[in-house]
Amino acid sequence: MNILVLNAGSSTLKFRLFRMSGEPALDREAALAEGIVDRIGTQEASLRLSVADRPEVVRPVPAETHGQAAEEAIRGCLPQGVEAIGHRIVHGGERFVEPTRITPAVIEDVRALSRLAPLHNPAGLAGIEAGLRLLPETPAVAVFDTAFHRTLPEVAATYALPLEFSARYGLRRYGFHGISHRYISERLLQCLGRDAPGTRLITCHLGNGASVCAVRDGRSVDTSMGLTPLEGLVMGTRCGDLDPGLVLHLLRACGMTPEEVEDLLQHQSGLRGLSGRTGDARDLEQAAAGGDRRAELALEIFAYRVRKYLGAYAAALEGLDAIAFTGGIGEHSAVMRARICRGLEFLGLLLDSDRNRLADSRQPARLSAENSPVQIWAIPTEEEWQIAREAYVLLQTPPGRC
Repeated sequence: MNILVLNAGSSTLKFRLFRMSGEPALDREAALAEGIVDRIGTQEASLRLSVADRPEVVRPVPAETHGQAAEEAIRGCLPQGVEAIGHRIVHGGERFVEPTRITPAVIEDVRALSRLAPLHNPAGLAGIEAGLRLLPETPAVAVFDTAFHRTLPEVAATYALPLEFSARYGLRRYGFHGISHRYISERLLQCLGRDAPGTRLITCHLGNGASVCAVRDGRSVDTSMGLTPLEGLVMGTRCGDLDPGLVLHLLRACGMTPEEVEDLLQHQSGLRGLSGRTGDARDLEQAAAGGDRRAELALEIFAYRVRKYLGAYAAALEGLDAIAFTGGIGEHSAVMRARICRGLEFLGLLLDSDRNRLADSRQPARLSAENSPVQIWAIPTEEEWQIAREAYVLLQTPPGRC
């Protein structure tokens, strides 16, 4: 079965077409086709498409909306044959806790959840609707970023608000990046040569969006993002954790509107706000090396916040067997990995500087010293492959059966 995966971001759409058969392994096979539609919503929107062994094609496309971008991606893959579509949906709320076949009722429920993920769910919905327009008879599956965190215990998922109030409005910690955290935690177990029972892992998805997840016995038991993807770590343009009273202060004392506050916290903060120049950690590392103090401070705050969560989750797990870094920063930045691990030797995290510096970002790499009580790994994430795996398993199950 050829499954096309659409992974919509705020201004990009990544896509891959996989040939699925048998029991899909964690090691993904080469995609039949893959690419990205970049700069969605601008006149500079472009499609980059690679098909099998042919030369890569890059061309401008009309993509003022995510729906148009998804149509371009689907058309690019149609010659290879598309038998099913898997869609990444960021927020599944309390209803969607596993991969789900897309129906009109599912679409409406996902649309209603857009209030909790206004930057992401509408983009995913646009991809779903594009698939229905071009391939109305093709089965489609939604895979939810929040689903992996459905196992959070009450003590980790519950905000300290009146319980009746929280229940009425669905106010709880949902967590995100679950597709990546699920894949990385399973891949890490494979690297350790262990089964899930009895293991205590922490996975760090570090990129423009960033989150940490505590995984016990293969199940998510805590994670840094909450009701929305704004909670937790410092990110590219998002503030992460801050005093909720600060939001009230912005509204009351500073006279800001809710829309202005949201823009400040979502788009003007994080690494970008701290540095005053960019949310891209690669650029900030160059600037910091050149003596830019604000860039250096931004990177240190980023690392400090991750370090705090590692310590907290080691306590929540009552011990630690291994951690894994993934995402654009986690996979590629040896400097940031070293910043984060610095001072955590007391937890048993002994980073080998040569292994860290020489790690191949294209495959799992052990970064810890041979005598490190806790293993440290960098593992490239494969969100699209994980979506294809989960969609394939669901589509092999007759409707109405578990």
